[in-house]
Amino acid sequence: MPQPTPDRALQALSDSIGGARTRRPEDATDPAIPVAATVVLLRDAAAGLEVLLIERPDRGSFAGAWVFPGGKLEEADRLTADDGEEQVARRAGVRETFEETGLRLDPAGLTTLSCWDPPPGLALRIRTWFFLAPAPAGELALSPDEAVAAEWVSPAELLARHGRGEATLYPPTWVTLDGLRAHADAASAQEAARVGGVARFETVARRGGEGPVLLWHGDEEYEADAGAPASVDHPPARHRLEIGALPWRYQRTV
Repeated sequence: MPQPTPDRALQALSDSIGGARTRRPEDATDPAIPVAATVVLLRDAAAGLEVLLIERPDRGSFAGAWVFPGGKLEEADRLTADDGEEQVARRAGVRETFEETGLRLDPAGLTTLSCWDPPPGLALRIRTWFFLAPAPAGELALSPDEAVAAEWVSPAELLARHGRGEATLYPPTWVTLDGLRAHADAASAQEAARVGGVARFETVARRGGEGPVLLWHGDEEYEADAGAPASVDHPPARHRLEIGALPWRYQRTV
């Protein structure tokens, strides 16, 4: 039976949360922050929707974590000076997926799902675009420098492993899996993303009673100067992920 792994995502955030600060309007488009792209590959299996995740080596960024294929944007991903960040990220996602898994994607087949901007003030910040794409034909050919394992797995199964301490996930991956487990198949997930538009997660980090809490727009305590707690008759609006203890708890009332 797999042994519980240290929650490195929690430890990394706990170590740096003291440097977090209140968000400013310009944080979400800060040109000084590195930008990355990741691709959530989807396929239909007998038991329902599956996604491809790779396990990072036990070193470097996201050491030992299960992630979707992806990486930082490179200058070669920009074809013209007028290319927008999302457009460049789309190309980067295709390139990184091929480099890490050997799977070739058509950029036109990607559906933009979300954009994640980490809490300001942290030592390591990377703004990341998430895309959905149907699984292409072909065999996996993992890059040994980028991945030590890969698995097609249902979102619910990987979340359960994380909740038992058997897998390391970072918050954007966790929340993405949480959203995908509501879909029965790949077509449903992609259609929901097209209809819903790009979800933007401009993150604020706070300390809660059990440890770090990540807040997003819509949470009543998102703003630093939030007023008094809501009354019993009017429960507080919530959009947050509590990561102080396993299993993590995602609350969204908006």
